[in-house]
Amino acid sequence: MTDLSTRGDGAATGTGDRSRPRAALPALCATQVVSWGIVYYAFPVLNPQITPATGWPAGATTAAFSLGLVVSAIAGIRVGRILDHRGPRAVMTAGSVLGVVSLLIVATAPNLLVFFAGWALAGLAMAATFYQPAFAALTRWWAPDHIRALTIVTLAGGLASTVFAPLTAALADHLSWRHTYLVLAAILAAVTIPAHALALRAPWPDAPTSPAHKAEGAADVGRSRPFLLLAAAFTLSSFAMYAVVVALVPLFLERGYTTSQAAWALGIGGAGQTLGRTLYATIARRTTATARTTILIALGGLTTAALAAVPGPYALLIAVSVVAGMVRGNLTLLQATAITDRWGTTHYGRLSGLLAAPAHTAAALAPFAGAALTMPLGGYGPLFVLLAATSMAAALTAPWTDTSKRHRRSLT
Repeated sequence: MTDLSTRGDGAATGTGDRSRPRAALPALCATQVVSWGIVYYAFPVLNPQITPATGWPAGATTAAFSLGLVVSAIAGIRVGRILDHRGPRAVMTAGSVLGVVSLLIVATAPNLLVFFAGWALAGLAMAATFYQPAFAALTRWWAPDHIRALTIVTLAGGLASTVFAPLTAALADHLSWRHTYLVLAAILAAVTIPAHALALRAPWPDAPTSPAHKAEGAADVGRSRPFLLLAAAFTLSSFAMYAVVVALVPLFLERGYTTSQAAWALGIGGAGQTLGRTLYATIARRTTATARTTILIALGGLTTAALAAVPGPYALLIAVSVVAGMVRGNLTLLQATAITDRWGTTHYGRLSGLLAAPAHTAAALAPFAGAALTMPLGGYGPLFVLLAATSMAAALTAPWTDTSKRHRRSLT
């Protein structure tokens, strides 16, 4: 017997008169790998070449990249509202086009001002093509089986750094950083624009209403204590995790490893993300939302501390990078399901945009802040210690995000 709640062939599902576009899931798998790999992960590999080739300060180029992430965080709020009402096709297709244009501007920038403008435009592309719109699409089309769909997409997305960090390093060995970005922009255009335009054409279903959550509006949820504390926990955790990702290559270079070795360490962490995400459904079945939020964020802090404490050998650092990637992969799914776990799917796009905005802003500031803190702290090792402490502070906040009535009464 076929379970209508899990069919992916475009037939009506168990959640009402809704359908699941057959091509959407594989298309989003491909576009997440390419979009993240090119628009995000190429920069930490190329930045060590950009600064000496242009004479621009490393802090300035990192600030431009951070600007893009800030723009993405702010634009994500509006994108979430559009997704709730209109669906992902137009948003993600336009985002792909903007992503290509932004990389062309970055690659040909004659000065820092244009370089900053290119990354600001890239921020709009990130908001429209990265996980948030993909998660909104899958949560609406695949509910109540959305965890399986989200896991599949993030399993693929976890390969972004595994594929594109080494690929970017290989291209940069033979091309200038500008020509490398031009090649990557061509790949981005060839894969993501047609995939989003052609595979996301299914009708956008009305939002389901969950009896357990329908009494709460998006505005009420957004002002509630659990939501605000959850946003705080994710903000601190995101700051630490994204600073680690961008600072990992410089950490390895500081310890005497080559750019290729550093890029492989970053890339192998992506493989760890993919491995870790295969465990999330099991973790979700066996823990409460609050418990897994606390545990996973704390594990993020512990793996960051391990990267700070372990100078080598290279094989051991690779092993730590894999474990850190596994935790990071689960944190992605944790954030993707945080709204539905606590408040249902009705206002998923809007609430996820509100929840993600401060976290994405912190992630945006993390590369610049990390680079700025390195000198006064005395290197990347001490920076990783500070980032580990930040993650632990987030873990201590997480227990207060419980939305159960029993926990609410304990706070009053």
